Amino acid sequence: MKRIVVEGSQWGDEGKGKITDYFSQKAKIVVRFQGGNNAGHTIVFGSKKFAVRLIPSGIFHKGTTCVLASGMVVNPEAFLEELAIIKEAGFDTSKVLLSDRASVIFDYHKMLDGARETALGKAKIGTTGKGIGPCYTDKASRIGLRIGDLVNEKTLEKRLKNALEFKNRELESYGLAPLKFSEVFKKYKKLGEQIKPYVCDTSLFLQKEVKKGTKILFEGAQGAMLCLTHGTYPFVTSSSPMANSIPLSCGIPCNSIEYVLGIAKAYTTRVGEGPFPTELFGDLANEIRVRGHEYGTVTKRPRRIGWLDACVLRHAANISGINGWAVTLLDVLTGLDEIKICDKYIYNGKTIDTIPATLEEFEEYQPHYITLKGWKEDITKVKSFDELPKNAQNYLKTIEKLTGVKIALFSVGPDRKQTIVLFDPFEN
Repeated sequence: MKRIVVEGSQWGDEGKGKITDYFSQKAKIVVRFQGGNNAGHTIVFGSKKFAVRLIPSGIFHKGTTCVLASGMVVNPEAFLEELAIIKEAGFDTSKVLLSDRASVIFDYHKMLDGARETALGKAKIGTTGKGIGPCYTDKASRIGLRIGDLVNEKTLEKRLKNALEFKNRELESYGLAPLKFSEVFKKYKKLGEQIKPYVCDTSLFLQKEVKKGTKILFEGAQGAMLCLTHGTYPFVTSSSPMANSIPLSCGIPCNSIEYVLGIAKAYTTRVGEGPFPTELFGDLANEIRVRGHEYGTVTKRPRRIGWLDACVLRHAANISGINGWAVTLLDVLTGLDEIKICDKYIYNGKTIDTIPATLEEFEEYQPHYITLKGWKEDITKVKSFDELPKNAQNYLKTIEKLTGVKIALFSVGPDRKQTIVLFDPFEN
């Protein structure tokens, strides 16, 4: 297969960065297709650890072209800062391509993001405050600016004047001081000049590479349950991290995707507000949080912890056509006497195995669990499925049985070498 997708299947933070990094070794092109610098991918190899927020994980492999596609929202300052850090670490950044159709995050987007969260009070979404939502809002409202506008001085001046007129009214409605056009224009004109060498029509570039049969890896941010359309709305992100959105976000044909690899943490986590049926509290939740280093890559917020939810995985698989699972952080569950998996929900005395559209209904769902025996053996050095303890093998087999999707790989630690591949889509 030539074109595969790494998709988060829960509420994000499933370990996509590690898996993307692994498959990036075989891909010629790695594409980030949505979101912005509100999501971080942590990459660990040897004694080195990197957190990438905008630039695709393939940046750490020599000769790999990294594409920031049209469906993204890009803070040019954050983009340049990340490039500088990666370059300083000794990696080549000359093959980074930034779509001229990607949307631009301005300072006023970040200001409005924070103001809206404050105004919502207890009903806040729990955003990262990076301006992602307000930028996508402007895109839909057709007053946003795109990277192509940013690198063209005349277009930037014209479109920014128009946008700032509306944005200043919004800022003032929240009690914030309006921004001066001259200052904003001067700042972003310079940023446009700095990012211009990386800007191109990435849709055209990808179309040509698809036709050539080039190996391409697509990576999204967040996870299926944070999809704007199919997630736990309104506690979601402002785009779709699912494979379905790739053709539109990248400007390539619908039949371009050949394999979707769903990343599933061996348990469940989420950051921010919203329903979480299998959530754990107390000592056990804290123990798993500490073992798994469950703190946001970008926000550093402690993540909420819960048992694995097979209903969530089935939801993601059914909507986006997941072909195989990559189960991450299996080693974190080592030492537990019992491990639970939610196989269905109970609601008003009835058995439910799907995700409802309304938040209020989902909050009333009670998880139904099956209980499996845990394992005590250290699994961080295993090299095959057969080397796993029988109870760990049974845990993985149970995930397959409950979801109807085979496990393609699993990981037993953060390093590249701690990834055990059962099925490699690039080689089959």
